[in-house]
Formats: sequence, C-alpha cells, structure tokens
Amino acid sequence: MSKAIATIKVKDDTAFFLKDVSVSYQLPNERIHTFKEYAIRLMQGKIKYNSFLALDKINLAVKEGEILGILGRNGAGKSTLLKVLARVLYPTEGQVWVKGQVYPLLQLGAGFHPELTGIENVYLNGTLLGHSKQEVEEKLPKIIDFAEIGDFIYSPLRTFSSGMTARLGFAVATAWTPDILILDETLSVGDAAFVEKCANRMKEFRESGATVLLVSHDVDMVE
Repeated sequence: MSKAIATIKVKDDTAFFLKDVSVSYQLPNERIHTFKEYAIRLMQGKIKYNSFLALDKINLAVKEGEILGILGRNGAGKSTLLKVLARVLYPTEGQVWVKGQVYPLLQLGAGFHPELTGIENVYLNGTLLGHSKQEVEEKLPKIIDFAEIGDFIYSPLRTFSSGMTARLGFAVATAWTPDILILDETLSVGDAAFVEKCANRMKEFRESGATVLLVSHDVDMVE
C-alpha cells in the first residue's frame, strides 16, 4: 500500500517534502495494435508486463518562498514528479507532504476546452482552480491584460497558437497567488519578452511567500 499522504515531521517553513518516493508503471512487453486485441488478450490473461521505474527513491525538501528549477532530459521523470506534487498521481512507494494550495500547469491547454472562447475558458479554468464566478470576474481585466492575445480572447481556443494558449493558461493560473505554483515546460513555447514577464511574476510570488517549481530540459529557461 502506498504511503502517499503521510504524517511527516517537517519544519514550519517547508512547502513540500518527499521521502524515498518511487513511481513505477506496468507496461506491456509487446506491442498490441488494436483495442479489440488488447481487450481479448486481457480477458484471457495473456498480456505480460514489464515494470518501468519513472522515479526511484526521490528525496526532496523545498522551503516556502523558494523558486526551484529542475533540469532533465525528456523521459527522465520530471513530469511524473510534478504529478506527484500536484496530487494527481500517487507514488508506488514513499511519503509525500504538501502544504497549502497547489496550482499546476502540467500540460499546455490543461483545463481549457477548444470550442470555448478565450474568455469562456478563463471562467472554466478559474472554476477548476476553485474560484467563484465573481472572483474570476474581478480578475478578468488583469488576466486579459497579462495574456496579451488581443481580440483572440473572444475567439475559440482552437484558433489559438500554442504560444497564445500558454499565455492565457499562465495568466489564469497566476492571477491569484497560490501556495505552490508548478510549471512543466509551459513557458517553452513563449517568446523572450513573455518569458521575462512570467519570470518577474514568479519573483513577485517568491516575495509574497509562494513557492514555484519549474521543470524543463532547457538550462536557459530555468535560469
């Protein structure tokens, strides 16, 4: 049984703490081409699996108000680590302690619907983050201003470029100051000016006591 959420003795200024955290996945050891074939072989008990270790006994402690950058090549387990911290994935082994509210930007366009307009998606995403319609309305002008996507805010999300989607997603997630902000390669599609703008907002978060975790394979991005 996973000790995913555990009582761990930590210092008062700790934002999150991981002890001996491991995550393993069971992957079929051969390629199955169709869902029908997979379902039949699954019912017959003929599928054999190999265990893939995405995280191996990770120990990590980060204080409140810190900005932590984690570098690693693709497939190194960075996204898995973020999912554990965001509480969307339980570790196979180990203990996790997270303090406060976590705003994760784990995937470009996560929490958005392609057929809704930019403004409608702001309300949708804000609601998913736990805010009321009134709270979103109060932040809407600042969100639109920060995203800098012009009249596209009134267009369906499917007409957005990846950079515009990233701008809007970051603007919504950072309109409120979370306890912990998690970013997974989100800023890699933004231009230099917008990345600098995001960096300044993250510094503001740090000064207010929030913790920021940024994961990338790009050294320049983390710096």
